[in-house]
Amino acid sequence: MRAIAQSAVLAACLAAAGPPCATADPPAERASVGADGVQRARIEGGSYFFRPERVTVKANVPVELTISVERGLAPHSFVIQAPEAGIDIDESLSSTPKTIRFTPTTAGSYPFYCRNRLLFLESHREKGMAGVLVVE
Repeated sequence: MRAIAQSAVLAACLAAAGPPCATADPPAERASVGADGVQRARIEGGSYFFRPERVTVKANVPVELTISVERGLAPHSFVIQAPEAGIDIDESLSSTPKTIRFTPTTAGSYPFYCRNRLLFLESHREKGMAGVLVVE
């Protein structure tokens, strides 16, 4: 039941327009820092999910997110729109991992999601293909 409540809070946050939001804490992954000082995390997507749903990184330190999706018929994407924090990503995804590089500049919680939708159906974001990037 708690997972359902967390998903509802996360969905409400991600659907809202405007500044970064605070949410209940879904399962998280803290990016690891390599010898080169770059923070790295992997995100996997699939049938209307991203795993993990929450990734934590540090501000003003380069980040590499490696993102892939399961093979399937529906195309997927990865979007974080927070130019005020140095993050402006809108990438199409495939089963071949894609590495996205950026340096977040402002602490906050920034939603990420799949922008795709099939005609008159709910968007992938509305179906739960979303998460949060937490910048500390």
